[in-house]
Order: sequence, then structure tokens, then C-alpha cells
Amino acid sequence: MIELRTPTQIEQMRPAGRFVASVISALAEKAAVGVNLLELDELAHRMIKDAGAESCYIDYHPSFGASPFGKVLCTSVNDAVLHGLPHDYTLADGDLLSVDFAASIDGWVSDSALSVTVGTPDPKDQRLIDTAQQALDAGIAQARGGNRLGDISAAIGDVARAADLSVNLQFGGHGVGRTMHGEPHVPNDGRAGRGLKLKPGLVIAIEPWFLHTTDEIVFDPDGWTIRSADGSRGAHVEHTIAITDGDPIVLTARG
Repeated sequence: MIELRTPTQIEQMRPAGRFVASVISALAEKAAVGVNLLELDELAHRMIKDAGAESCYIDYHPSFGASPFGKVLCTSVNDAVLHGLPHDYTLADGDLLSVDFAASIDGWVSDSALSVTVGTPDPKDQRLIDTAQQALDAGIAQARGGNRLGDISAAIGDVARAADLSVNLQFGGHGVGRTMHGEPHVPNDGRAGRGLKLKPGLVIAIEPWFLHTTDEIVFDPDGWTIRSADGSRGAHVEHTIAITDGDPIVLTARG
């Protein structure tokens, strides 16, 4: 069921958005050569505890997961792009790291993701990250009352195609509110002018993710970590936004 939030409820969602943004920023700053993924998860865990927030991930167990997630953060490295389960891996020079984090405060959820290069950046990786960010910005620009869901999807897909990237449609954005994943699904490609009419009060996560040379994915045995089928690297970015009659409100805006 698609739910619309009142202006008062959207204001109540702002603390969760600010908190998620602060965690994502802290993780990006912490990520460096020699840092273990479990250290990043522990940092997010401490920040959750200090803020009196609740993790959306630790007990999360959808049908595709082999078990409850068990961590509070997704860390996807290099050819992993989504749902990376933090494990004993130390970041190396040149790694491409994507972090995805969702938490709730006072019962309201926000969700955000960011990709960064570690140490010496590979220009190809940075271009991929930049393209994903451009796609996110393009999608957000279309998230206005009166537009259609397909306008968001088409804007994302247009950026991908301009960069000669293919788009996987199995995973994308989603509704956000009292839970992390709700309706509607927000594909990363589509047709402008089609789909759900966007109304003020709709809160969604928009999350482009692209792979260098494929749109095919495979799952690790853990049932969570999603990798490119050909070993190419991926980038993933995401914001939670609220649709209004005018400009969208980016609840997870950083800095």
C-alpha cells in the first residue's frame, strides 16, 4: 500500500534523515587503506546506540537472505555493489567501497548510500561514481508533485545510457516511512510520463546503482552480497526524499 505523509509527519522524519546522513558522512571519512569492514560496521553501531536510534538491518530477513542480516551496515567492495555483508576484509589501495545505511528514530526511517574510492582512485571508478551521482540528481529533479514515477526512472536511465552503461531492474528505489522498504518500487530505468502520479507527501528512496560492463548480477553464498556477473566494479548512491508541490525535500542531504 502506498502511503502519503502529512507535512507534520515529514517534519517528524527529518531527525532520522539527518542521523542517517551523519553516519554515511562518518563512514566515508573513516574509509581508508587498512580499515576493516567490521570497523565500519562497529562505528555505525556505536552511532546508532549514541543517538538512541534503531537499526533497520540487523534483524532484516527477506526471502532472498540466507539468514537475518546480523549487521547494521551494508559494505560492498569492488565487484560487489549491493547488500554487502560486512566481514573480515581490510580495505586496500584502489578499492571501490559502497556503504548503504538505514535507521529509524522515533519510528521514522531514512535510507541512504554512498560510493567512494579508497586510497589512490582509479579514474574509471570515479567516473562510475560520478555517473551514479548524476543519475541520482537527475532522478531527484523529477521527483515533483504532478510528475509520474516513470519520469524519475527515465531520468536515471538516460544518464546511464549517455555513459554507455546498462541498467539492472531487479533492485531499485522504494517507498520509505515506518519501515525501510515499502511501495512504490522505483526502477532505475523507465518511460517518462508513465506510471504512478507523484503526489505531495510521498516519501521514497531513489537509488541508482551501476556496473562498469554488465547489468547481470550474482549472489554470494551468504545470500546477501550482490556482485557483477563479470567481475566488473559497481557504484551505488541513494537519498530519501519527500515529494512536495515544489522542490523535493532531500531528507538525507549531507553537509
